[in-house]
Amino acid sequence: MSEHPGSSEGTPAADMYPRKILEYMEGFLVSKVVFSSCELGVFDVLLGAERPLSAEEISHAVGASLDGTQRLLAACTGLQLLNAHQDNGRVLYSNTEQASVYLTRSSPSSLYQSIQYSSRTIYLCWHYLTDAVREGRNQYEKAFGVNSKDLFQALYRSDEEMVKFMQLMNSIWNICGKDVITAFDLSPFKVICDVGGCSGALAKQCTSAYPECTVTIFDLPKVVHMSREHFVTEADQRISFHEGDFFKDPLPEVDLYILARILHDWTDERCVELLRRVYKACKPGGAVLLVEALLYEDGSGPLTVQLYSLNMLVQTEGRERTAAQYAALLAAAGFTNNQHRLTGKIYDAVLGRKAAGDQ
Repeated sequence: MSEHPGSSEGTPAADMYPRKILEYMEGFLVSKVVFSSCELGVFDVLLGAERPLSAEEISHAVGASLDGTQRLLAACTGLQLLNAHQDNGRVLYSNTEQASVYLTRSSPSSLYQSIQYSSRTIYLCWHYLTDAVREGRNQYEKAFGVNSKDLFQALYRSDEEMVKFMQLMNSIWNICGKDVITAFDLSPFKVICDVGGCSGALAKQCTSAYPECTVTIFDLPKVVHMSREHFVTEADQRISFHEGDFFKDPLPEVDLYILARILHDWTDERCVELLRRVYKACKPGGAVLLVEALLYEDGSGPLTVQLYSLNMLVQTEGRERTAAQYAALLAAAGFTNNQHRLTGKIYDAVLGRKAAGDQ
């Protein structure tokens, strides 16, 4: 007689149905349901209607087939992104609260642009994950037919792609920015430079959390141009711009440098090279704040960061790291008293200081 009901001799019943493996096999289906629903504007239509809608109404509003829309809505209901209501034999749909807040274009906390980038860029790169693992390098050339020797020429291969990437950054920092900016008390640092500050979303979080500070966004000329045109307005009076390449051009002398999601793009050697440039420009007694998704010290998680590290292989030259690994990079560049703070969300903060007597 077996030890477990419904199992063969010596085999646990749980092993007879590979539930987790099947879930993993179908994971990309879930992602594409979310991507396509956003792309079609399903959540936007329901938000705008201000009442539950039928599949017929939604299919007409988004310009899609009724059959396809019904199946998509059913899947969204199963994923708890939509509520389904019975009304005189008809099924009506409405957004869940999370869908209204995070999946509609007009919401201040919208992840719509991040989802678009995942669907149209990251998803295509991940088609070549096996090649990336075999070769140990990113797959931009296969995915998009562009040379990836200059990482940001590949990332910013067109104005449209650059704006998409900047919108991705914008949506991430609108949700996670306050937590990383307030993980340490940055109020002693009045003059701040956001290195690779992109759309200015994190700079805005800075000026909001620390009313006495000013922030300079240091980025490539074409990024600065796009940021001025699309993201940062004249109302953001304490935010200014400095054009340059952070590997080649002089950095402004300030109290605090922020490198948010910058070092994970690069090899250890390039990271130390950049941090040494930051250290040299930094005022004595100043600091650098790294904002990154931190791996556990033994590398055993979090799963999200392990997956991000694979994405860095597919898309960049870099990797995700532990707090100790970032501290070692900071120390190699001269920074001391290196500390980290976990936010409990995706991104964490690491602070390194330049001693007051150092030049």
